[in-house]
Amino acid sequence: MNITRKQFDILANLATDKTSKTQRELESITGYSLGTINKVVNELNEAGLIKDGMITDKGIEALEPYRAKRAVFIAAGFGSRMVPITLNTPKPLVRVHGKRIIDSLIDACLEAEINEIYIARGYLAEQFDQLLYKYPMIKFLENPMYNEANNISSALLASSLLSNSYVFEADLLLSNPKIIKKYHYTSDFLAIKKDRTDDWCFVVKDGIIKEEKVGGEDCWQMVGISYWNEEDGKKLSKDIAEVYEGPGGKERYWEQVPLVYKKENYAVEVAECKEEDIVEIDTFRELKQIDKSYDV
Repeated sequence: MNITRKQFDILANLATDKTSKTQRELESITGYSLGTINKVVNELNEAGLIKDGMITDKGIEALEPYRAKRAVFIAAGFGSRMVPITLNTPKPLVRVHGKRIIDSLIDACLEAEINEIYIARGYLAEQFDQLLYKYPMIKFLENPMYNEANNISSALLASSLLSNSYVFEADLLLSNPKIIKKYHYTSDFLAIKKDRTDDWCFVVKDGIIKEEKVGGEDCWQMVGISYWNEEDGKKLSKDIAEVYEGPGGKERYWEQVPLVYKKENYAVEVAECKEEDIVEIDTFRELKQIDKSYDV
């Protein structure tokens, strides 16, 4: 059955916490007015989707089309800015305070009950086999083009897997696993609200990403984590191949397909996260600042 955005927001919260919530609590969590909460809760009660402030089995069933079913990690690159540590170790496998960078992301997926996990690998590919000891469910996608093309080549390998799927840059250090959600109403891209940034960022209007660019004011700094619903995942499968095969296609970043070159086909929401939720370690210098054991 189809549910409205407000119904989804209440159901997804009840399904995630699995505890009874008062209408006052739902007002605080969702930001909707108490009158709106009362109206939507009555709708959900009448439909049999909640009962006594708890989600029902029918409510869980109604959320199923919105559930994240898999995760794809883009992990084929060299990580040149992290030299010398990446001369012998792929960047996602670099340890920070004893834990591999990619582990923080995989663990967050498993916590959100996303158990179908794919990793597109290329540089020092065999080293990723070590992950299988802890995560035997992982499946690898081999990217022989990692040294000749940008990360769109990894997305092309995974293009049939992008419906109801997260896509991760695999070198992000996650400190708040709760930003990885089990349920999504539509496609979205994580970003941090900024007064000013010199990094990749989004221009956003009414919650929808309108432009991707480098640097800006009053914008949203891009975080390399996105979610794609069933419909958009199917479109990506076609559009990624079309951009890749076009002029200069191998030089593109994969997210430029839905946000730049084929943006007329998508309406991608921005999903807010905070500075403290996640860190992208770009350089060896930054790694040493975070983990002093490298500063020798």
